[in-house]
Amino acid sequence: MKVYDVRDSRFTVYGRIIEGYDFSGVIALMKKKPIPGPVEYVASAPELEALPVFKEFENRFYGQLGAELGYCMGHNDSLNGLEYHRGSEINIAATDYIVMVGKLQDLEPGMRYDTRKVEAFYVKEGMAVEFYATTLHYCACHVQEGGYAHATFLPKETNLPLDPGFVPVTEEDRLLTAKNKWLIAHPEGGEDPEVPALLYGPNWTVADLEI
Repeated sequence: MKVYDVRDSRFTVYGRIIEGYDFSGVIALMKKKPIPGPVEYVASAPELEALPVFKEFENRFYGQLGAELGYCMGHNDSLNGLEYHRGSEINIAATDYIVMVGKLQDLEPGMRYDTRKVEAFYVKEGMAVEFYATTLHYCACHVQEGGYAHATFLPKETNLPLDPGFVPVTEEDRLLTAKNKWLIAHPEGGEDPEVPALLYGPNWTVADLEI
């Protein structure tokens, strides 16, 4: 599978590059964090949310709705799953990374998805990238031995544990694994067995990509 630059016009159906904000402080703090071996995700990081750009972004980008700023970092070389949210996700790259994405509109009956429809994009350090609510995505893939790292804006409380007593009613409800997080696993992805493994086709790895 070919890897495209995230600035390529092919990405416009999935998201866009965000400009007009000074994320230098976010990147500087992210650079100080040691990148772990496995992937580590923190939904809300107080040290990042204390930066002035957090309130500015919450006010301007999210239109004064509540937001959270956390991070994701580690080592990953495979697709493993695809998720989506109600609301855009913005990742601020502290390293280069590759992200694999798909379209929510391509979900099939039963919430199945053919991974041969996935596309891959290269994101360079320093870029802030918006992923639309209709974009299927998951953990980034590292392109450097040291791993990958990016800060992540999302609507407030996204990815926090579900309230007790949630009972799925629809097929889509079965994908809800955390607040505002609908996740579809790949059978070879090593996800929790309770997550529906409805992806079929290749579990793409970095070795499959033409960078």
